[in-house]
Amino acid sequence: MVAKQESEQLMPAAEQDISDELELKAKKYLRGDGANLEVLRDKKLKGQLTVREKLYGQSAKAAAKAEKWLLPSEEGYLEAEGLEKTWHIKQESIIREVDVISSRKPFDMILPELGPYTLEYTSSGRYMLVGGRKGHLAMIDMISMDLIKEFQVRETVRDVVFLQNEQFFAVAQKKYPYIYNRDGTEIHCLKEHGAPLKLQFLNKHFLLVSVNKFGHLHYQDVSTGEMIANYRTGLGRTAVMKANPFNAVIGLGHSGGKVTMWKPTSSKPLVTMLCHHGPVTAIAFHGGGHLMATAGMDRKIKLWDIRKFEVLHAYSGHAQSLDFSQKGLLAMANGSKVQIWRDSYGNQDYRPYMSHAMVKGYQVGKIAFRPYEDVLGIGHSMGVSSILIPGSGEPNFDTWVANPYETTKQRREKEVHALLDKLQPETIMLDPSKIGTVKPPRRKEKPTKKETESEMEAAIEAAKSITFKKKTKGRSKPSKQAKKKQDEVFKAKKPFLEQQMEERHAKKQRTTEAELPKSLQRFARQRA
Repeated sequence: MVAKQESEQLMPAAEQDISDELELKAKKYLRGDGANLEVLRDKKLKGQLTVREKLYGQSAKAAAKAEKWLLPSEEGYLEAEGLEKTWHIKQESIIREVDVISSRKPFDMILPELGPYTLEYTSSGRYMLVGGRKGHLAMIDMISMDLIKEFQVRETVRDVVFLQNEQFFAVAQKKYPYIYNRDGTEIHCLKEHGAPLKLQFLNKHFLLVSVNKFGHLHYQDVSTGEMIANYRTGLGRTAVMKANPFNAVIGLGHSGGKVTMWKPTSSKPLVTMLCHHGPVTAIAFHGGGHLMATAGMDRKIKLWDIRKFEVLHAYSGHAQSLDFSQKGLLAMANGSKVQIWRDSYGNQDYRPYMSHAMVKGYQVGKIAFRPYEDVLGIGHSMGVSSILIPGSGEPNFDTWVANPYETTKQRREKEVHALLDKLQPETIMLDPSKIGTVKPPRRKEKPTKKETESEMEAAIEAAKSITFKKKTKGRSKPSKQAKKKQDEVFKAKKPFLEQQMEERHAKKQRTTEAELPKSLQRFARQRA
């Protein structure tokens, strides 16, 4: 103890502060307080537990160092002073206070003749794809703000989605979904999908998912071109579709107020929930996978716990589009207004955090948070806009997961690894943690009457075929041997007869109890 104090005195003040900070961070990763090993008498067990506790401490210190040195950035939220409210702060005030690079991220792209617009970001947040209802498609590099490609398909565009990277993207056009490359060249026309309304891409499974105007759900593997599944939802036309990032289950919102969840290996929905008393207008899933937000024409916005399929909170309001950010902020758009709500206390009770009003007359169609940036993209009737939302994006990106600055070689390597690690459609389920676990044993089913009779006959035949040892004169008479065989046959039949008697007794007791009047049934004899 004295040596430790002396070493602390000799250590410089800066290093001492860093070590204290690492100790505080390490406590977060420890598995509770260490066990008291002095009371143990078994030396072998004591030694094993000492080594285990040492490993726990080392892993906690390593995690604290990684958080300190490899995750240097921390998210920052708007904080109000005094009676000021954060949702009263305007974008102009935020832009004046942020750095120069961040001040360039918000913009307004006015394209009044080709809207309304929808938009999509890549998983790294570097590229944005915009699609106008009247056939305008464009891809933009959001770091350099360069226009990569812009072209006109001369057809209605309902939705756009990136595939495994920015090299390919799918567009839901008037009759069929089309796949284009980065240069705007048409690669495929997927006629089996019909006239699509919404598109989603499951990047871990390389599956392109579409729902058409007849309510048919299609899954197609873009790596092999195989049509994995084609299901009829049976709930009519729907233009509300979202993929759960946690388990890749597709959620559909229907006009009857129902939300259904689908996987490609089941022709029936995994879950059917009655969420609203009117058509569902929007749906969004939290990145953790256990929280779902829905909005309906009954002017209700509800938060659901998918693990228990129950409502956590219900709010009054209307939304045409919903989206969760990487840090859990919820954005909702209605008309020309956009609201962002935040879970301030960690109990999944969302409250207003920010608000933004577009120019009067602009109708917001789709909103999407940009990954790894505090930016919200807005597609509206007059073009595309972008606003700053402090605290919405993950501040530290993992280059093995999503690298905004990846080179061509890194992108190729990542695509090869993604194809090698591609998950099969069978792995999509509500609870993916069940994959790799042992299936629980089935409860033993009651044997049928024929099976019981055949078992009893086999036991009787085995008893009759027993040969007895010959004994001294007078003790092996035929009459005595016949009696012994009868005893063996009776022993073999006894368990089956007892089981039949128990079943008859239980059945008789059930019938007598059922026949009693309701007022006297409480006096019936209870079974042990």
